[in-house]
Amino acid sequence: MSEKKRLGRGLGALIPEVTESSQETNEIPLDQINPNPFQPRREFDEEKLNELAASIKEHGIIQAVVVSPEGEAGGYTLVAGERRCRAARLAGLHTVPAVIRPVDRKTMLEIALIENLQREDLNPVEEALAYKRLMKEYDYTQEELAQRIGRSRPSIANSIRLLALPENVLDALYNNKMTPGQVRPLLSITNPEKQEEAARQIMQSNLSAREAEKIATEINDRGGKNKKEAQPAEEDPLQAEIQLQMQRNLGTKVKIKKGKQGGTIEIYYYGEEDLERLVAKLLPEGI
Repeated sequence: MSEKKRLGRGLGALIPEVTESSQETNEIPLDQINPNPFQPRREFDEEKLNELAASIKEHGIIQAVVVSPEGEAGGYTLVAGERRCRAARLAGLHTVPAVIRPVDRKTMLEIALIENLQREDLNPVEEALAYKRLMKEYDYTQEELAQRIGRSRPSIANSIRLLALPENVLDALYNNKMTPGQVRPLLSITNPEKQEEAARQIMQSNLSAREAEKIATEINDRGGKNKKEAQPAEEDPLQAEIQLQMQRNLGTKVKIKKGKQGGTIEIYYYGEEDLERLVAKLLPEGI
């Protein structure tokens, strides 16, 4: 089953039957419709909006938007259909066909996220921030969120992991200067400065995702060698190599400490999402 079909079914579950053509619609003045405060998109493609506006001028709005009444304050909050409303204004319309449904704030965020995911309209940073917001504000686990919006738990985890990258790298990803495939290998590098160094090299040489992986491996190898040089002569080289391999595999800092009759392994994590990612990797069958 395609990702879009799963998402479509999830949207129908969030607003029962609003996708049915038989649903009653009302012509609502655009100036009475307030934007969805949970819209995850930061920017809208102007060229695509103009194309949609031209289509609306010729054919009208085929699919009604969804709005939620604002109670005593009057007016409506837009639930689904941000692009249609923007394009309708560009087309010179004063009203749009709308399905009116009372919708709570949590569902508004879920619907806005799903609507954009259906069109693959969100860039990776917007998508990750939307996931994080749902988890933070409504206490979803990654598993619960995955079930709610029709995505796999690993895809949610991998998306959120991107937010651990330095701000400069995230800006490059947001502005389409780098792709998710190019930046994901940087997560295996634990030093933020080295991550930015690798990102610059990837962008300057326009490296592929596979080549980006090689760059990350080389940086980790250099880091491992430097550590060995700085360590005391009695340091066990096998232990140092195991530690380095564990760091690569887990994508985080690992420290092995030997004791007289055993020792400890320290695995570092940086935030709740990172902890969940590590738990999923170490306990694939679940807790």
